[in-house]
Amino acid sequence: MNCEEYRQALGENPNFDGGAGHVTECASCQAYRKSMLDLEARINKAIELPVPDLVMPELPDIDTTNVVTLDSRRRFGAPTWFAMAASVALVAILAVQIFGGAPQYDSLGDEIIAHLDHEPHALVVTDAAVSDRRLDRVVPANIANLDHSDGLITYAQSCKINGKRVPHLVIQGENGPVTVLLMPDEKIDRATELEGKGINGLLIPVGDGSIAIIGEKDENLDAIQRNVTNSVTWAT
Repeated sequence: MNCEEYRQALGENPNFDGGAGHVTECASCQAYRKSMLDLEARINKAIELPVPDLVMPELPDIDTTNVVTLDSRRRFGAPTWFAMAASVALVAILAVQIFGGAPQYDSLGDEIIAHLDHEPHALVVTDAAVSDRRLDRVVPANIANLDHSDGLITYAQSCKINGKRVPHLVIQGENGPVTVLLMPDEKIDRATELEGKGINGLLIPVGDGSIAIIGEKDENLDAIQRNVTNSVTWAT
């Protein structure tokens, strides 16, 4: 069993206990399995939270002099509409508990930094490369022509940035994992430094799109930037 097969099995069942031989030797998949189990635990905890009692507001007295009585077949009885209201309230509470509100970011750079915090399992020092098959699926030819000659690529996933699916890669640098986000539809005017605790990052314009490259504080990103930029095939 390889990394791709193991992670697919975990995606279908976070409690999957097969592939013990593989996960014992693969630090990246160990971290991925832990993150999946943590997510499962958070969802279960949210579902088990007590739902507060639904308190109906007091209604003012209504002048019924000119009220027209509807046919009984068209009226909702009190139990019916109360059940409907309770159901809506329950769904709303669970949605907030599990998913929270839609996050708002001041800039594209802020969203990129936040995204890294959501996928810590990707930032693992390892020599286990993703398969060429997976790399071709995550990075189609109309976006870039990448292979392992551009660096040891140990993570490849399609992730959502600014509402769009983009390739999220991790290349092993000299001082640790380096994140690369290929964003063909995110046009920017100029290069921007990405700031965060212990990181060294750049957001650079490439044709009608942009590329984000983020590594450890002491990582030299020049070679990775050059290789990745030269591989891009979207409209320039």
